[in-house]
Amino acid sequence: MSAGAAAKLVGMGFTFVDLFAGVGGFHAALESLGGECVFACEIDPAARAVYESNWDMEVAHDIVPLTEPRVKVPPHDVLCAGFPCQPFSKSGKQLGMDEARGTLFGNIARVIKKREPSLVLLENVRNIAGPRHLHEWDVITRTLRALGYAVSEEPVVFSPHWLSPAAGGTPQVRERVFIVAWKVGRRSAEQLRGIRPLISRGPVDSWDPGSWSLEVDLPLQRESEIANVERYMLSDEEQNWIEVWNEFLQEAVGPEKLPGFPIWADHLVEQVDCELNTPQWKYDFLMKNANFYRQHRQGINEWKSKHKNLELLPASRKKLEWQAQDSDRDLWSHVLQFRPSGIRVKRATYLPALVAITQTSIIGSRKRRITPREAARLQGFPDWFSFGEQPDASTYRQLGNAVAVGAVRHVFQRAFDTDPFKLTMRPEMLLGLRERAFAA
Repeated sequence: MSAGAAAKLVGMGFTFVDLFAGVGGFHAALESLGGECVFACEIDPAARAVYESNWDMEVAHDIVPLTEPRVKVPPHDVLCAGFPCQPFSKSGKQLGMDEARGTLFGNIARVIKKREPSLVLLENVRNIAGPRHLHEWDVITRTLRALGYAVSEEPVVFSPHWLSPAAGGTPQVRERVFIVAWKVGRRSAEQLRGIRPLISRGPVDSWDPGSWSLEVDLPLQRESEIANVERYMLSDEEQNWIEVWNEFLQEAVGPEKLPGFPIWADHLVEQVDCELNTPQWKYDFLMKNANFYRQHRQGINEWKSKHKNLELLPASRKKLEWQAQDSDRDLWSHVLQFRPSGIRVKRATYLPALVAITQTSIIGSRKRRITPREAARLQGFPDWFSFGEQPDASTYRQLGNAVAVGAVRHVFQRAFDTDPFKLTMRPEMLLGLRERAFAA
């Protein structure tokens, strides 16, 4: 697709389908740019109900029966899908579609083959393009080329915190892989193997992610706006855990820079006692904690004694993961997370990625977790978007599974403004190739 054709399509409006739709992050992004959703599909009944309520359309239950024996997804200009990353079956040296059959991506491929949308925009976790999933990544890119779509060998990795608030960014570190594929014809798709990623990994237009302010840019709700605000406030026990570690940071250890490795109270000891089969990584970790203890022996001993050797702290709260660099030592001025691995501390600029499990970020200055409305803002959903009367846990899970609206908007706009032939790393390929592509 040429940039001129894409611009014309956007100017006239375009249609899109939303596969594996969740609660509608793709829908929010593309509808705001003039798109019309003509089909959506989501298997989770709670997410489906939220989608139908907010977007006023019926949502199909499952993509699998919609592609077998014939594709029932209607014609469209743009195909969007935040598809689950299921393990792909490795079937020897077979190529393209043969290796994708039987997977959820295989169902997407069948829709693409039948409907031939002008643009395909897929989203998945960062790890899908990592070293453990080279086969899966190869299957996806080869399948798209076999279907006649130009796609980069390198992933587009983007996060909403790299966009300024004015550009639709939000203060959330959420690196995700976007797979952008343009319909160019099979012959040209095979020749365009050297195209560069659509977007560079990093801030856009000199935006400084350190400039985020949760109070202003999220923005946080006033406590008076939050119904049943006590549900989100930290309990006395949780506040005590934080106070114990606050004393550690402010009184037990010296003013020098805090270590980047996790501090585990149970391993702040004089001598490391390891079993013979202790892995090297764990041994290194234990040695670092023991060395840190020896540097601050007196303060740490007094701290442990004062708090009865930390017997009131659960095991998962005896570990501190300091990721706030050289900021001040008051935990209440930071963003916190209670994780299975310990208490994680970050600067109060942008938040860690929302996840589909209970690791809701804590705003230290508010002594409470972020609310569902704040979580929705973090993902770029408008304030009119409603989750109904469902439990908060369902809302957090749905938002943790959602795509970031601002990131999708940015990637989509760049895709429509870009001619894939101009992304090539081999300029000699350009001569006459574009003309041949549209004749294919």
